[in-house]
Amino acid sequence: MNALRSLLFYIGYFLIMLVCGLLFVPLAPLLPLSSRYRLLNVYNHLITAWFRWVCGVRYEIRGRERLPAGPCVIVSNHQSEWETIYLQVLKPPICTVLKQELLHIPLFGWGLRLLHPIALDRSRPARAMKQVLTQGKQRLEEGLSVLIFPEGTRVAPGERKRYNKSGPVIACRAGVPVVPIAHNAGERWPGRHWVKNPGRLSLVVGEPIQTTGRTPEEVLVDVETWIETTLIEISDVPRPASPTPAVNVEKNAV
Repeated sequence: MNALRSLLFYIGYFLIMLVCGLLFVPLAPLLPLSSRYRLLNVYNHLITAWFRWVCGVRYEIRGRERLPAGPCVIVSNHQSEWETIYLQVLKPPICTVLKQELLHIPLFGWGLRLLHPIALDRSRPARAMKQVLTQGKQRLEEGLSVLIFPEGTRVAPGERKRYNKSGPVIACRAGVPVVPIAHNAGERWPGRHWVKNPGRLSLVVGEPIQTTGRTPEEVLVDVETWIETTLIEISDVPRPASPTPAVNVEKNAV
């Protein structure tokens, strides 16, 4: 049954991508950025609703009211494709740090390019590091929030990877708060398997972590502690012990 549901989901998934791409991508460049986000986020709303309905997933979203009114740096754990879709509609307009290969996907990548992401060439780490720090601060000054996944890649439930501090670095330089987010999306939408699993998908938004007068290392400790503690609460899969802390910046892309 899960396989049949998943097959039906992907049929709808690609149809939604095709229709939204053909209808919205040609129109989006004609709109101001705020309206462009609203238009292109129709795709994200449809995908998350279709996933919930077809695959038997129950959403439990907590803490939306904690999101600050102004720009912030959103730091989330990364388990699947679901959070890359849903987090776009949580606090728009939002700029995502991602790998530049995604921009070359027909329709999907063209739409992404219109949302002013920070697209990294991971084969050039020094340049990518400078790009994240420079463009991240610029996006915040333009009124966009920045979404970054500190693990740098998808990490399966029950596994753990060192957190990257580039999100706190950007936030400290710009003087904006960091908002931590924890979720168990990989248990419902596995990152390495096409079959989806019914059940509860929980996402929790944490209290904004202030950065004024603090170092990125101090902020990173607070972010990682909150995310990992919350994951223990909401995950069906036990969490492993903490790895050795990391300080890399350049690999922090979807």
